[in-house]
Amino acid sequence: MQLRYSFRVYPSAGQRTALARAFGCARVVFNDALRARETARAAGLPFVPSGELSKQLTASKKTPERAWLAEVSSVVLQQSLRDLDTAYKNFFDGLKGKRPKMGPPRFKSRKDTRQSVRFTANAGWKITTGGKLRLPKVGDVPVRWSRSVPSVPSTVTVVKDSAGRYFASFVVGTETETLLATDSVAGIDLGLTHFAILSDGTKIDSPRFLRRAEKKLKKAQQDLSRKAKGSKNRAKARIKAARAHARTADARREFHHQLSTKIIRENQAVAVEDLAVKGLARTRMAKSVHDAGWSAFTTMLEYKAALYGRTFHRIGRFEPTSQVCSQCGVKDGPKPLHIRTWTCGACGTHLDRDINAAVNVAKAAGLAVSACGARVRPGLVPAQREETGTHPKTSRASGSQAGISVLQGGEDVN
Repeated sequence: MQLRYSFRVYPSAGQRTALARAFGCARVVFNDALRARETARAAGLPFVPSGELSKQLTASKKTPERAWLAEVSSVVLQQSLRDLDTAYKNFFDGLKGKRPKMGPPRFKSRKDTRQSVRFTANAGWKITTGGKLRLPKVGDVPVRWSRSVPSVPSTVTVVKDSAGRYFASFVVGTETETLLATDSVAGIDLGLTHFAILSDGTKIDSPRFLRRAEKKLKKAQQDLSRKAKGSKNRAKARIKAARAHARTADARREFHHQLSTKIIRENQAVAVEDLAVKGLARTRMAKSVHDAGWSAFTTMLEYKAALYGRTFHRIGRFEPTSQVCSQCGVKDGPKPLHIRTWTCGACGTHLDRDINAAVNVAKAAGLAVSACGARVRPGLVPAQREETGTHPKTSRASGSQAGISVLQGGEDVN
């Protein structure tokens, strides 16, 4: 399977200028090609093929208006045309139902804070004996190698993010690494008060990286809003705010990686629920939902399971995991979010809402998991209202009035 390895690079001032030129040329080629296709569509002409766009690019390099395109590697420009083809393919596949719908390609702006260019093998890039990344018409760029690359990379993408940091992203083919087999399996219920609840009763607290950094982020955004538009001080303040957000995102990503690796290594099979994150993000819990980053976490679980020879299951979002007793299987209906524990009326088992849901997730995936972990310690564990975004008005405290009807059908976010 193919994985992407990303490393921090530190170009010099001259190399940053060369990369900025490459970013700009790739953007112009993309926009020119998109404009040619949009003009043809408006005139009722056939779709302009990639070969014709490549010929137009070669011809434009010989004109005085676009002669500066020859100052960068031609591979970068050709890859920009391929990126446009990929964008169109994704758009058409969305219309055909082959993938989630997405909008048509849009023009790129020079004011975009994230820029990237891609070099393939025929561009002549390589990793020098000194450990630097040699890029055509850019030079030898120092790289911070945090780990070894398992095989020879096929492509490298140089990215400049909104915080002004540069990264080299390699596409690398890797062999699957089969771990020692284990009898443990895990059903995972994702939430907000606790980030993840495992079917064995383990509860993992939510780090709430965004909530913890809110004061610093707010101050950085306020400082940015006070600066005059177009000034150098505003540019500095924008970088400062972007770096604050990048630190929060990096901490969340590191937490996801460590937890997903630990779960995959300790369990032979893992099951999660397919939550409707887009629907939940339209409720008053939107900030907490985005702060948790469930989609990124489940994606890591899925590809790491394939990498290490484990089994990954994703059950349907309409499974009533919070409505069924994991001991006797009796369904007793939906419950408001403030109900954290209850006693099954059929078998008399005292159940924890989250652990019970995690056990039901595992059972829905066909995993042989014991339901004994569904029993709870004495005492209630109430949801933290300030973290779940509950409205301060008591008249809207109930789940049915809080605008979260999308939770019905078994989805439980707390």
